[in-house]
Amino acid sequence: MLGRTDSRRRLLVMLGVFAFGSLALTARLAYWQVIDQSRLAAEAVGQITVTIDTPTRRGDIFDRTGTVVLATTVQRDRLVGAPDQLTPDQRRETVAQLKTILQLDEADAIAIRDKLTGDAGYVVLRHGLDRETSKRIQTAIDAKDVVGLSLEPEPERVYPQAGGGPKSTLAAHLLGFVNRDGVGQYGVEQHYQASLAGEPSIIVAERDAGGQALLDEATITQPGQRGTDLMLTIDAGLQLRVEQELLAAWIADNAKRVSAVVLDPHTGEVYAMATYPSYDANDYRQVATDDPSRFIDPLVSAVYEPGSVFKMMTAAAALTEGTVTTKTLIKDTGTLPLDGGRAKIDDADRKAMGWMTFEDAIAYSRNVVAAKVALGLGRNTRQSSATLYDMWLRLGYGVPTGIDVSGEVGGIVRDPAINPWREIDLANGAFGQGVAVTPIQLAMAFASLVNGGTLVQPHVVRSIGDLEVAHDPRALGVVDPKTSATLVGMMQHVLKEVPFYRDRTLVRGYDVGGKTGTAQIWDPTADKGRGAWKRNLFNYSFVGYIGRQPGIPDLVAAIQIEEGTPTVARVGHLEMPVMSFELFRRIATDAITTSDLLPTILATAPRNDER
Repeated sequence: MLGRTDSRRRLLVMLGVFAFGSLALTARLAYWQVIDQSRLAAEAVGQITVTIDTPTRRGDIFDRTGTVVLATTVQRDRLVGAPDQLTPDQRRETVAQLKTILQLDEADAIAIRDKLTGDAGYVVLRHGLDRETSKRIQTAIDAKDVVGLSLEPEPERVYPQAGGGPKSTLAAHLLGFVNRDGVGQYGVEQHYQASLAGEPSIIVAERDAGGQALLDEATITQPGQRGTDLMLTIDAGLQLRVEQELLAAWIADNAKRVSAVVLDPHTGEVYAMATYPSYDANDYRQVATDDPSRFIDPLVSAVYEPGSVFKMMTAAAALTEGTVTTKTLIKDTGTLPLDGGRAKIDDADRKAMGWMTFEDAIAYSRNVVAAKVALGLGRNTRQSSATLYDMWLRLGYGVPTGIDVSGEVGGIVRDPAINPWREIDLANGAFGQGVAVTPIQLAMAFASLVNGGTLVQPHVVRSIGDLEVAHDPRALGVVDPKTSATLVGMMQHVLKEVPFYRDRTLVRGYDVGGKTGTAQIWDPTADKGRGAWKRNLFNYSFVGYIGRQPGIPDLVAAIQIEEGTPTVARVGHLEMPVMSFELFRRIATDAITTSDLLPTILATAPRNDER
């Protein structure tokens, strides 16, 4: 006879197990209902709702007249999906339908399929749909041919003004563009992102059985705020003409790039600012694929050795110190040994012109004379170096100008107090070698030299909404007014004294002055990494002013022709079809004759029409 299989001990154990399990389940249920209730409720709500972050309308950008729209926003649609609402069969059918409607290739169709795979409640499948495409998709949604899809309005940034060259929009480098996330990239769009973008609106909406957001029943959790409009200092008509001039010079000179900036030397307002090659900001994605370096604005973001335009900085230092006057006689020897014969510098033609006045030496761009003047700024090389370096700093070199676009760099100037200069360093600096600057720095430095000695703040935005932007001068008394007037006269003398310049730079009926610069280009990768000068390629510069009254500059323009190819190349003479000073004359003439750009002259002085 078998024994009994039940046991009091076993029953007690089983009872304990059931009791413990019941307590554990009760505790877990209490945890879910009390402690974890908020999270679980949120997850439940998340399964039937969607949060939509919608950018508000971005502010428009106008030229200085307030009538020409340079950048605006239009409404497009974006296609969104709810993968967690789709069965495998629905997903396959939806992708097949979209492949036809959107005319997708196999790779794009696979990308759409991958986005619709998973348990996400909200994914963006396509941006920037035009009206006809949106209509076809909505028809498919209404007919239930596609499931789990919906259309949402989406703003898209457009640049409506054609630029001065093929496949470009007006002021592309200056403006920049806006990416798919609504974030400004480069130029004004990036610098003023906070003002232009405004605040996005945020809504929470329930989803229907097909996964579509029920926008009619949505709750607005953040109403959003429209972006603020900007009015620039740029004149759209002048900007277009400058871009056309740059295109013509770029082609004629077989150059890498050609750039120009035109501004008011008294206020710092930039009237035109351009580089060619440019790009189409409406097609920035293709530009990013083909050549993203095209986005860089060399006027503010690239440095170069400026060459002889820097002789005006040496002149400013010498005149300020009183070590020379415009009539001081200095002997040009063609070659100047330095540092005990261990180094030397040469004039471009390697010829001596003998005794000549300082202003003639600047006009004929004599390196030897500029070096001698720089060496004589103090009692020794250390003092002379400190004096020249101080003038560079006063004129704004070595730091960004603060112009209100993104990506500005400060240039490279070596402090002789940290690394003492040799005679060769001082001599090279006297004519713009061994120092790296941006064209906007050159323009602002020359502006301070001719406007009476005030280093003004360059800027491209005139007003933000209804608020006019105030720009205080960066520094006063960079040079004294008397020295400024003398420098204006020296720049006039450059163009009147040298026939090569006079015949192709002066503008009848206007006061014009300036300084040229031609610099070799160092290639550190040449000669198996040892470096060498590029052959038959040079950087050409001209910075000058034009005015309606004698001695009173109205405009300053800086020109850079990067890696221009001379058609005449011999010692001391490098010539291209369009020289930097010829391009200056064309742009300066365009600017000075632009209607309503400059204030009316109340008391007109007699013009020098004899030129």
